[in-house]
Amino acid sequence: MGTLSRATRRNLVQRGHPQASLSLQCRLLGLCRSTLYYRPQAPDPDELALMRRLMRTMGLEAIYCKPRCSQPQPGQRVYPYLLRNRSIERPHQVWCADITYIPLRRGYLYLVAVMDWASRCVLAWELSNTLDSEFCELAVEEALEAHPAPQMFNTDQGSQFTAQAFTGCLEGAGVRISMDGRGRWMDNVFIERLWRSLKYEAVYLQELADGFAARELVGEWIGFYNAVRPHSSLGGQTPWETLQQGGGT
Repeated sequence: MGTLSRATRRNLVQRGHPQASLSLQCRLLGLCRSTLYYRPQAPDPDELALMRRLMRTMGLEAIYCKPRCSQPQPGQRVYPYLLRNRSIERPHQVWCADITYIPLRRGYLYLVAVMDWASRCVLAWELSNTLDSEFCELAVEEALEAHPAPQMFNTDQGSQFTAQAFTGCLEGAGVRISMDGRGRWMDNVFIERLWRSLKYEAVYLQELADGFAARELVGEWIGFYNAVRPHSSLGGQTPWETLQQGGGT
């Protein structure tokens, strides 16, 4: 089943099958059963109005400025920051993840990406119309399925990343969890630069009609970013070349 996408495998599940329970089907397809119960929700009208005001003033924002897409959730565990004064020299030593928003003609979507810190390679990404933790869990599961698990995983303190299902997935793979200090966007600077490049080189150049157009645009641009564009900080190599030389799959 490793050659099939997660979305395709979810579509293969048959509810009410006379011989195979949902648990059995998920186990055979390599899926978490929780993915079957995700139901998209319409954007909150007040939040939508706020995002539209931000979009109108987008050209005046600071280069790294963005809406706060992840908020802390009281009662959820916050992990210490582990990367201070640490040298990150090889792929799969540290991964990171972050969330941004993608404006549409009517509304917006949220985008999460999982990036390898040393190679700058985007390992997985997901789009969602809500800010629950489900799409973040799907992205990290996809990255772990396709690549060797990292030593550490760094995020901010947003509720999507402090959710037990998200942290449990990482801890179950033997990954140490690191979280930025609140308001310290520089702790995840490489993925912030990814967002800036994606938006100014692709997203802001056209009006996206819907989620299908957004998914196609994001997928094409990330493919170009990973495999075509050389990075001076990587010695002229692409992120994918750097990842492969470091033992990526």
